[in-house]
Amino acid sequence: MAQKVLISTIWEDEAMIVCNKSAGLLSIPDREQSEPSLKDLLLQKYGQIFTVHRLDRDTSGVIVFAKTEAAHAFLSQQFENRQTQKLYHGLVMGRPMQEEGVVEQALMEHPVKKGLIITHAKGKSAITRYKVLHHYQAYTLMEFDILTGRTHQIRVHTQFLGCPLVCDPLYGDGNPLLLSGIKRKFKLSKDELEERPLLARVALHAFRLRIQHPLGDMMEWEAPYPKDLRASLQQLEKWG
Repeated sequence: MAQKVLISTIWEDEAMIVCNKSAGLLSIPDREQSEPSLKDLLLQKYGQIFTVHRLDRDTSGVIVFAKTEAAHAFLSQQFENRQTQKLYHGLVMGRPMQEEGVVEQALMEHPVKKGLIITHAKGKSAITRYKVLHHYQAYTLMEFDILTGRTHQIRVHTQFLGCPLVCDPLYGDGNPLLLSGIKRKFKLSKDELEERPLLARVALHAFRLRIQHPLGDMMEWEAPYPKDLRASLQQLEKWG
């Protein structure tokens, strides 16, 4: 799959490149080198690329890579010092009790289950500011401003709110979003043997990134919603 993905460039200059990462594409290579990542594709094109931050495989949206060692050091320091603003949009199940608020729940790896993150007083500090963007009947579109950058932070914090992200197999029910689940009297077309999901991956999108450019200017980029999320919201607006 990843080999067919084209690099969607939002911004590029001599110091850095900002991309709109596709869902299902690794940001950087995994330990097994099991499939090409976005970084691999960029390396093929530019020969030298440095990782600044990363997005989960299922998360789409804005991601930045550095082209030089100096730019890499400058950009990485901003992420480490929490001087960037990263806004995410996500579709969650149900609706939170408050229209906006802050989740401050420390996170740590599960002591037994590898790859699972839990809230725990002995974990690392994790802070997520959130607000509701739109209510649907059984779902809510939310915006998240992560003040820390912990693994699975938004996924665990939405679970803490009682509103896990749609299609999340670790912190929600993992079920795909189906039109038959939101449209009354749904019928398959004659050409279809089974229903194709509207959304079949964790419903999270890195919408906006604000960061200081190595040359000194504050810059901000937004990534448009991918097709699956856009189609899901259109159907929810219509039927949900």
